[in-house]
Amino acid sequence: MREWSGKRYWLVGASEGLGRALAMKMSRAGAELILSARSGDRLRELAAELPGRTHVVPMDIADRDSVEEAAAEVGEIDGLVFLAGLATLIKATDWDADRVEQMFDVNLTGAARVIGQVIGGMVARDAGHIMMIGSLSAYRGLPGSIGYSASKAGLMALAESMHGDLRHTGVLVQLSNPGYIQTRMQDDNPHSKPFIMSPDEAAQEVFDQMNTDRFHKAFPFGFSLLFRFSRLLPTGLYEAIFFRR
Repeated sequence: MREWSGKRYWLVGASEGLGRALAMKMSRAGAELILSARSGDRLRELAAELPGRTHVVPMDIADRDSVEEAAAEVGEIDGLVFLAGLATLIKATDWDADRVEQMFDVNLTGAARVIGQVIGGMVARDAGHIMMIGSLSAYRGLPGSIGYSASKAGLMALAESMHGDLRHTGVLVQLSNPGYIQTRMQDDNPHSKPFIMSPDEAAQEVFDQMNTDRFHKAFPFGFSLLFRFSRLLPTGLYEAIFFRR
């Protein structure tokens, strides 16, 4: 079990859903939290409900100046949890340049912007903790998921590279790939959502991982095996299973 009391963690994408639920668990465990997202009002509402010490720092991760200003205000931290994400179902035949680029700008480039502000200090101190929230859609390209699947695949590769570089240091890098979570991101998804979890259930999975040194976790476990093993399938068999819709 990790010692949370007195630790300062920056939660990016904390205003609702998984981020909100995880903030509750971390605050109850004793962590001091810095909450960031675009909506300052939602962050302040959450901060009022948390039992522990909390700071609100609104930020737009698609804007580098906003990220730099927020990072300067946040200061030195013990850990970062990157939860921000956009998900819109778009097919290649219906390409929407603005929405596709926005997903990359938040899900992948946004992560790089934020991590770039804190990683140097962690490496210099040889101490730190970075948790990235990915998706089961990252394991292999999915139909109808232009933008989201690819950006989450990039986030997974980023986490794997960082883990490889830092695994023998005092900086812990972790990646958590959840399946469907009942949030606003699912509102425009017309497909079935097997094994969908509540934000609290998903937050417990992430928090359990954060209490270990385990780099990678995919959940729900049984459902995740379908996606993880898809990387081993020949292209024809993969398409027969995943491209039916």
